[in-house]
Amino acid sequence: MAEPRLAVRRKSRSSSELKRSRAPVQPVAASSPVVRKRPSSAGEGPPAEVLCSNDSEEDMFGDYDSFYGNDSLIAQVDNIDHRYLQDKNMDVKAAGEIVLGNFQSGVHQKEQDNFFASQNVVVLNSDKEGGACQMRDSDTADGNQKLTESVLDDLPLSQLLYFEKMDELSSTSRTFPLSKGRDERVNSFSDKIRDPLSFYTGVEHRNRPIDSSSQSKCVLFKSESLKDHLKSAMTGNARAQTLQVSKTKQLKEAVLSEEIFVARKAIESSSLDIGPFYGLPRKVKDLFRQLRGIETLYEWQHDCLMLESLQQRKNLIYSLPTGGGKTLVAEIIILQELLCRQKDVLMILPYVAIVQEKVRGLSSFGIELGFLVEEYAGSKGRFPPIKRRVKKSLYIATIEKGHALVNSLIETERINDLGLVVVDELHMLGAGSRGAVLEITLAKILYISKKTQIIGMSATLNNVGDLQKFLQAEYYTNNFRPVELKEYIKIRDTIYAVDSKTQNGFAFSRLLNFKYSSNLEKADPDHIVALVTEVIPKYSCLIFCPTKKNCENVASMVCKYLKKEFRAHKGKEKQDLIKNLKGIGNGTVCPLLKQTIPFGIAYHHSGLTNDERKSIEEAYSAGVLCLLACTATLAAGVNLPARRVILRAPYVGNDFLKKNQYKQMTGRAGRAGIDSAGESILIVQEKDKHLVQDLVHSPLENCYSNLLLELTKGIQSLLLSLVGLKIAVTHEEVDNFMCCTLLGIQQQLLSKEKSLSEIIKDGLENLIEKGLLKGRITEKDHNSKSALTITPLGKATYKGSIDLAYCNILYRELKKGLEGLVLESNLHLLYLSTPYDMTSTCSPDWMIYLRQFNQLSAAEQKVADIVGVPESFITKKASGQAVRRNVDNAVVNRFYLTFVLYSLLKETNIWSVSEKFNLSRGYVQNLLNSAASFASCLLHFCEELEEFWVYKALLIELTKHLTYCVKTELIPLMEVAGVLEARAKQLYNAGYKTLAHLANANPETLVGMIEHLSRHQAKQIISSAKMLLSEKAEALQEEVEELLKVPTDIPGTR
Repeated sequence: MAEPRLAVRRKSRSSSELKRSRAPVQPVAASSPVVRKRPSSAGEGPPAEVLCSNDSEEDMFGDYDSFYGNDSLIAQVDNIDHRYLQDKNMDVKAAGEIVLGNFQSGVHQKEQDNFFASQNVVVLNSDKEGGACQMRDSDTADGNQKLTESVLDDLPLSQLLYFEKMDELSSTSRTFPLSKGRDERVNSFSDKIRDPLSFYTGVEHRNRPIDSSSQSKCVLFKSESLKDHLKSAMTGNARAQTLQVSKTKQLKEAVLSEEIFVARKAIESSSLDIGPFYGLPRKVKDLFRQLRGIETLYEWQHDCLMLESLQQRKNLIYSLPTGGGKTLVAEIIILQELLCRQKDVLMILPYVAIVQEKVRGLSSFGIELGFLVEEYAGSKGRFPPIKRRVKKSLYIATIEKGHALVNSLIETERINDLGLVVVDELHMLGAGSRGAVLEITLAKILYISKKTQIIGMSATLNNVGDLQKFLQAEYYTNNFRPVELKEYIKIRDTIYAVDSKTQNGFAFSRLLNFKYSSNLEKADPDHIVALVTEVIPKYSCLIFCPTKKNCENVASMVCKYLKKEFRAHKGKEKQDLIKNLKGIGNGTVCPLLKQTIPFGIAYHHSGLTNDERKSIEEAYSAGVLCLLACTATLAAGVNLPARRVILRAPYVGNDFLKKNQYKQMTGRAGRAGIDSAGESILIVQEKDKHLVQDLVHSPLENCYSNLLLELTKGIQSLLLSLVGLKIAVTHEEVDNFMCCTLLGIQQQLLSKEKSLSEIIKDGLENLIEKGLLKGRITEKDHNSKSALTITPLGKATYKGSIDLAYCNILYRELKKGLEGLVLESNLHLLYLSTPYDMTSTCSPDWMIYLRQFNQLSAAEQKVADIVGVPESFITKKASGQAVRRNVDNAVVNRFYLTFVLYSLLKETNIWSVSEKFNLSRGYVQNLLNSAASFASCLLHFCEELEEFWVYKALLIELTKHLTYCVKTELIPLMEVAGVLEARAKQLYNAGYKTLAHLANANPETLVGMIEHLSRHQAKQIISSAKMLLSEKAEALQEEVEELLKVPTDIPGTR
């Protein structure tokens, strides 16, 4: 259960002030017949002061006796009470003033022997003269203010609420002296207390006014004894849930709460002067300094954050060069939404690796500032997300998962809980099917939720006008770069500076000064060795290559011609890296990496496993590797800047380089805070010179809608979900919605043959034919108000995010599986979970196919017959015979991929499986990731169709195994963002076997026990584990509260 939030801001006072404020109370306590001070060990003098290392562990009973001794406080009170009851006519010579204490739950009472004299005492004041119960005027005059300043500062929340309750019960009751400031703070924060503590019984006895002018006898404890009252108070306090944290931490949290409250009010007032740090608490600024090393913002960042359009919550698009600091602005806006406006936030990023990196980076902020960070990537994510009652959530998602999340929020009518959507790499709108999904997501938010703000950012935008119309957004741009970028091209041995002022766009810069032998000239005609040795090993360098094979060839060639001195640079760290990679491969390491890493060189492309790629990235960031030969995907992925960026050729694969790609690659040059300048050098052949001139001086490419180009993932998918979510259920409503899309804005450019209305009509009719929608659209009545409805299959398709091209095939195969699902092993279930879109890239090795088939049991071979892959077909293909039988090649290829997945789940070793099937380990890794994601989609698909109930439980476990593909004991560790198999093994072997172990780990200890782990990485892992643990605890708590919630519609009640 989450700890209750601190509701009262405590005054910060020094220890000396605390002692002074408590001084008047102590003599009274000392003179009490009930409370005795324990003598010191020496038998004389004042008792020794007990030093506490942490004020949360402070002895809460001060210098007074334990409850458990024979002469304990309870025993003495019992004796007094007994003597009093023996003679009812006897004048009472002791009167009680009960000052309720702060008994924290969970504290080990065996270690607590003392009471605080100022806070946790029961004082019986004797009126020796008259025997009447009187309040002394001096105590009243002198004590009220001091009690206010001392005792109440340390009262638990239960007591403050108790006194508030007394005010409400009786206006004539004598209230405890609360200062005006404290009253205001209690009132302003009392609504934030999640679990208000119950009030104690018999309170009217303790709050009844005492007549100090008369000498009448006080008849105390008429119905209950003093002992009973004391026990009641103690029991209530012991049960009270108080924070198990230090007073220093309580004070900090109280200050933070008040600053957030002030910042929220300031932002609501739409004032430009919105607080200490852009409307956020000072703690946020401190966290950016501690966690990111950011002391001050760039001038453009300040200007952007102070835009009037942002204050008015208008949508915003902003564009700056790569490395200009765009993400920091987005993060500050995100924190404003979470903390000040108390709304959930969705951040959409293009790739899984970037999502995981961002989850790790922001988890520390969530832990410190009290919000949740939830990962939506691959197979991770809950639909719909848990509705939090207190903490707000930051959802960090890929494009596809972001779309599914928005759909679930619309369906549950919670889209207005989403206060902000941030889209990084907004130019992805023009990127094929993924761009279509992003457009659909944003269009739905714009159409349904007028209160959700959208922020889009990119380094490569051109037709901003169209995007502004689509997003109804303001636009901000700046050419700022923290490090100057110098662009060059190289033709033969001459380097030219890119200069738009010259006639041909290039200006002579210098000749390469490097002595080439005849052998080197043949091996390196493009002078790559000369270009890289100018910067490495002191500085870092990236070489972007057209293909994966070219990356490996360049890395191999460069290290062959480097001097031996390069091996000495960080030699131990390089050997550690090779050792680490060997551990990742279970004793195997790539021979090429083993050859290049001693020189500080490696290749980086999709042929690496996730673990290998992560290890290489970390080594490059740490300076162990100084040169990476990589493909263009690195430019759009994780942030790995370099002093010099070399473009091996103006091609990506066989396609000529686009301006957007060129800008992303060259944007990696120059590291803020490290380099004074960054350089990019594009190697050009004479034949490509004119094309390159156009490239470097041309504007960026326009961003166009892909809804028409991607039919099944584009416009048809959109139309299906519009009807399914009841956003638009008639042709007319659909037309209105489509006008609000990017396609609607660009329809004259993109659809010259048909009008948008005709395209919509064709799409709806196609969905009806597929059995996904019900209704009728004809030429005569297509604009009528007749409503369309979604079929169960249609609902399962859009909720499972299934490509419409495969939904009918999938349904038939699942239906066929019900007739005879083979459960001897998971082979049959794996076939159903193998992604359809990877079959086209598969070319089976028929001998391997036959070998794997023959290793199957009889029951498993039956699976092949069920899905449509007969043994005779595989045998003939393996022997090279002609096959006359008509067999679906897509099914055959898919079953081959199923064999790969089957081997993976049995061996959990990508290296051995890739060798067994003669596939690159990167391809096997990609297949595994795609299968995990598709299994998750399949699960949601089956959840919507009652006839497929049997698949649900099976798919939950299969999805988990595909997601992690490790031994079961490592799964809890791999749930933490960024912890992959190799790191999980290290942690497990070091004794960190559960999420709780990681969440409570000490960073310094972790660094000492885990090889190749930096302090920064250790802190990120611990923060991510704490965030995941907090998220799981919150989810359970929300579930409990929902179960215990009293229904409002109980029969017989109003």
